[in-house]
Amino acid sequence: MITLISGTNRPESNSIAIVNLYAALLQQHGVPYQILDLAKLPADFTVSALYDNTGKNAEFNKLAGMIATSDKFVFVVPEYNSSFPGVLKAFIDGLEYPNTFRNKKGALIGLSSGMQGSGPALSHLSDVLNYLGMHVMAMRLKLAHIEKNFDGTQLTNKLYQELLELHVTQFLSF
Repeated sequence: MITLISGTNRPESNSIAIVNLYAALLQQHGVPYQILDLAKLPADFTVSALYDNTGKNAEFNKLAGMIATSDKFVFVVPEYNSSFPGVLKAFIDGLEYPNTFRNKKGALIGLSSGMQGSGPALSHLSDVLNYLGMHVMAMRLKLAHIEKNFDGTQLTNKLYQELLELHVTQFLSF
């Protein structure tokens, strides 16, 4: 099972829209997937589901359970302040340590308003995932100037669409 993760808790984000495009491509390949949208995290999860409260928040546990049942992950991550969103880090910190991601495979897609395409964010996230034992695919898709190249449902930049399709193909053989 592949889990597609929208790496922000912002409602109706570009990240979840890109996750949905990725899901459609996986569906064309007949590959099972599930979508984990961090916008569905409980608002108080940092106090109600972490540390001494581990296992006590049913909503958080449901999302964390999606991680436990997967061997492959695609993280779609917006750039926030030259890194990835803190909510994603807090979610990862709330997962079982140290074996949640050990020897599993991941792929990264970054979105940004600027010209770097979330490069620094993907680098930071890759460091965290590598530390946790995940094997991260070398191709990191960076979608820069997302507002100019995405209409909310489709990538309007032909190169970006081709790169997204290549990303899927590479990830399926990874």
